[in-house]
Amino acid sequence: MKKFITKTLSPFLFFFSLFFIYGCVANKDTAIDRKMQNLTARYNYIYNSNVLLTEYNEAQLQVYPDNYEKILPVYLDPEPQINLTLTPSAANKPLDDVIFKGQAIINEKSFSNYIDDAYMLLGEANYLKGNYFIASEYFDYTAKTYSNNLKTFIMAMNWKARSQMELNNMAYADKILDTMLRAVDQLKKDLPEPLATTAQMRIYQKRNKEAILLLESAIRTADEKQLRIRWQYILAQLQEKENDLQNAFINYTKVENSNAPFEMYFHANLQRIKVRALISGYKVDEDKALLALLKDDKNFDYTDQIYYQVGELFSREGNFVKAEDNYQKSVLNSTKNQTQKALSYLRIADLNFKEFKNYIKAKLYYDSTVMILPKTFPDYDNIAKKANNLQYLSDRYTIISREDTLQVFAKLPESEREAKIKEYLRPKVEVATVSSISNLSLNDPTFPNQTLNANPSTGNGNTFYFNNNAAISNGYADFKKRWGNRQLEDNWRQSVRTSAQENNQILAGGNVATGISSVNDPSSQSSAGQTSVEKQYLDSLPVTPALLASSNQKIIEAYFEIASFYQQELNDKDEAIKVYLELLRRFPENNHLAAIYYSLYLNYKGSEEGKANEYRQLVLTKFPESNFAKTILDPSYSTRQNDLSNLINANYNRTFDAYAKKDYRSVINQSNENVKSYPNSDLAPQYAYLKAIAVGRTSKVDALLTEFNLITLLYPNDLIVVPLVKDHLKYINANLEEFKQRPVALIDFDANEPRFVSQAAPVDAKPKPIENINAAAVELPKAEVAKVEEKPTETKTENVKPASIFSAATSNTYYYVIDVADASLTLSSSRFGIGQFNRGNYPDNDLAHKLVELDDDQLIYVTSFVDLEDAKIYEASINGQLKNIMKVPATKYKSFIISKENFEKLSDRNRINEYLEFYKNNY
Repeated sequence: MKKFITKTLSPFLFFFSLFFIYGCVANKDTAIDRKMQNLTARYNYIYNSNVLLTEYNEAQLQVYPDNYEKILPVYLDPEPQINLTLTPSAANKPLDDVIFKGQAIINEKSFSNYIDDAYMLLGEANYLKGNYFIASEYFDYTAKTYSNNLKTFIMAMNWKARSQMELNNMAYADKILDTMLRAVDQLKKDLPEPLATTAQMRIYQKRNKEAILLLESAIRTADEKQLRIRWQYILAQLQEKENDLQNAFINYTKVENSNAPFEMYFHANLQRIKVRALISGYKVDEDKALLALLKDDKNFDYTDQIYYQVGELFSREGNFVKAEDNYQKSVLNSTKNQTQKALSYLRIADLNFKEFKNYIKAKLYYDSTVMILPKTFPDYDNIAKKANNLQYLSDRYTIISREDTLQVFAKLPESEREAKIKEYLRPKVEVATVSSISNLSLNDPTFPNQTLNANPSTGNGNTFYFNNNAAISNGYADFKKRWGNRQLEDNWRQSVRTSAQENNQILAGGNVATGISSVNDPSSQSSAGQTSVEKQYLDSLPVTPALLASSNQKIIEAYFEIASFYQQELNDKDEAIKVYLELLRRFPENNHLAAIYYSLYLNYKGSEEGKANEYRQLVLTKFPESNFAKTILDPSYSTRQNDLSNLINANYNRTFDAYAKKDYRSVINQSNENVKSYPNSDLAPQYAYLKAIAVGRTSKVDALLTEFNLITLLYPNDLIVVPLVKDHLKYINANLEEFKQRPVALIDFDANEPRFVSQAAPVDAKPKPIENINAAAVELPKAEVAKVEEKPTETKTENVKPASIFSAATSNTYYYVIDVADASLTLSSSRFGIGQFNRGNYPDNDLAHKLVELDDDQLIYVTSFVDLEDAKIYEASINGQLKNIMKVPATKYKSFIISKENFEKLSDRNRINEYLEFYKNNY
């Protein structure tokens, strides 16, 4: 029987095999060929390709690093491939196999009914490889070629829209989605993927309510279980964001009860507990609600996120002390998730900056956030910018805090002041030393990242272990390999300890980061320094009306600069409004009212029109002649003023050119015309000075004296020309008889003639500007500045940013530099203005200004300052006058301080930009 069956089946198998081989090889447009091609294309290629794609997508669901701090993306998409023509995309065998099968159908099964499916496979595989441009071209071809097949057209347009969204062509993608949705209406059937894609676009557009409706429809019709669970979680996130807490709770519960990946299950459970608390309004009970999750061993790796969520709830309730405590616990327990650790750092930084007003500590945590937060994190640039610029805000808040404290002491009876100041400045807490902080930073994750700096003045250079960063790093790695992630604490060898031991450890160890002293806390100083600070406070008390007014003015200026910084630099309108309103509350009458009202008008405009109109009317009624009022009434006013300013500058440069050519008659005429045409111009005093010099070159001394006296009379508040003119008058009056004998007051320069200004011989002294020139710039006590600058945590590690050719080492010579980013401009009048300012305001210093011309830039630098502090004093006094000194558009130049050693490394614009970044981060 067996033999009979074998003989019977053998011919059948033979002919079937021949028929099968013929079907595979043949490529003819016959009925039999088409059927065979359809059969083999469907089961040999399409089916296997779909299996590969399904397995690939399921694998992605398990390993995709979702960030649950933001709305999850609807799909798990890879990063786009860059420079596809130069760098081929990464090899991925399953996707490469799909591409091979799709190409095989197109090449070998050209008469089958699956060519459109083949092109879709090619597009999907390239999309999943990150080749979004190539994928978009495949989908575009499919949509155009097979537009009669409505379902194929819809799916091709859906994938094309996804590709364009990944390429950040949002406007184009939105148009594609509109076309696709019209086709879906014709099909009269809801397809889940197009609906989900459109929901993703609505999320990008912040149209969350529309996204919610689309996701609800997509979930109802979705076949893929894991995608449906993911969309359910996103739906809950959107509902929570739109304050639809009841439905958010329902959907988080559905995700928790589903077959979701564990991480999504955990976060759904976490969010469910949080939303339930918000719905019921009960206070957070750490022991019963969120912290109950800590008892489950499966949640061990998510301990940091549990504490973080507890901190978030306490923060919403306004219990910021408890919130910070839980954020600190989150940092302590963060061993794997660096993004979570960075978020906890960020929350601690925000609390210290906004609520606790501990700006030094806030800066440390902002720095640490930026060091470990992924650069792809949303709002990373704003966080980095805030970290880099926090010193500006910190300095001004410090001024406010200090002046407020001094005013409180000044109100006390004189007999009590000294005792109260001593009590205030007495160290309250034992603060860790710099060395102990450096050691703790290796193991204590609550303290912001630091480095151990080699100090060449101690030990034997890098031969001493703790001066050698490489040795420390290797030692720490060996320790971790043997012992794991152990904290620096008693009984550190024990990985499991009793609750009593843990409680004792917490009580004994505390938190190093919270032990950082504020700028007013002198606990780290010696007793001698303590006495010095006490005397400094006593001497600074505003005990007279004049001193109190001066103290209040410093506070006003600090608040105004903070608000302006928020508005103009950080583009944070909400914070700017808060600071402006606080300034108005404390000082309803101040010298910046017009600017404050105008700024509040701009910040409220478009969001709260009622308040915007209120401040608009205040500007128009109280300051009708101000530039702000004129800008409100005529939006083009500012543009016209800029054009006018450029015209005045150009006219001045022409007048200065005439002066340089010794055409003194033209100088006098042009000066008269410009002063008459623009009497209120900021350059009027400088025109008058050029005229006076021209008069002195062509007339006797009496005419020159008349011009000089007229300048001091007409422009008493000018800080560029008037100080210089007063010096000229002093010198002329001291040598009047000699001047009267001259045929003209000012003869051509002769090395044998005495100097025109009465300058003493150069002395090695710090610059001393004349009275009332930005006096506030020198008010900050040196002790406080030193404390800020000496913080070891400001040091950046080599792993964080690339090494720079520039050095922050202390120098004996510093320059003040103005970089003009236009090599074609003539800067003669600018240099002349700097000379006027220097001779008038720093007559006792040997300050020189020079010009260096590069290919694309021109550098005017003022030399020399003996230390950084001197250069900063000079910078503070001249920066407010630069607009009138430079006479070129403000967008064309930038100023900075640089050591002589670093200055010699500036060779082109790239080097200048590199130094500006270095300067921002290190000074």
